[in-house]
Amino acid sequence: MTLQTWLAFFVACWLISLSPGAGAIKAMSTGMRYGYRKGLYNILGLQLGVLFLIAIVAIGLGALLAASTLAFNVIKWFGVVYLIWLGIQQWRAEATPMVFESDHGASPRQLILEGFLVNASNPKGIIFMLAVLPQFINPHAPQLPQYLICAASLTFTDLVVMSGYTLLASKVLSALREAHHVKWLNRTFGALFIGAGALLAAFKRSA
Repeated sequence: MTLQTWLAFFVACWLISLSPGAGAIKAMSTGMRYGYRKGLYNILGLQLGVLFLIAIVAIGLGALLAASTLAFNVIKWFGVVYLIWLGIQQWRAEATPMVFESDHGASPRQLILEGFLVNASNPKGIIFMLAVLPQFINPHAPQLPQYLICAASLTFTDLVVMSGYTLLASKVLSALREAHHVKWLNRTFGALFIGAGALLAAFKRSA
């Protein structure tokens, strides 16, 4: 991979990471509910999900998923149901001020798993990776080093962006301490998760 190719991919990474999606919604909702420090566990899960998608594309399963209607639909509808479930949980969350110092709520393991599933259960992400990544890979050079460079680049940019979303939510949204404010925010994020699930349900592969 030449420097010019990597720079082009690096720019694409920022565009991919900054684009609104379920990962950004999850980062902000977690930051609001648990604060930045605990939100780091969710960010870790999101990055594991990104690496999982890249690994799928790198070993060729992405092409199989794109070709198999059954496999695509199984993962797609799992993702839809999971996002809607997150939305319902967020909508029904107790409208009480957040006390980040206490060890209440989701465990670190749960936050990591939730973050991972948000990205890993999105076949739209796999199809997108399948369309983008090969354009930057030199087929005549060793594949593994190139995919590792791409994985490191995308993970870095997504880590920075998701950290920003989480920090913003923890500092700004968590300042709204009144119960009706928290209830409004919970329902807003709940609706966003459900909306993301609906968008995924409507997503169809290109012919």
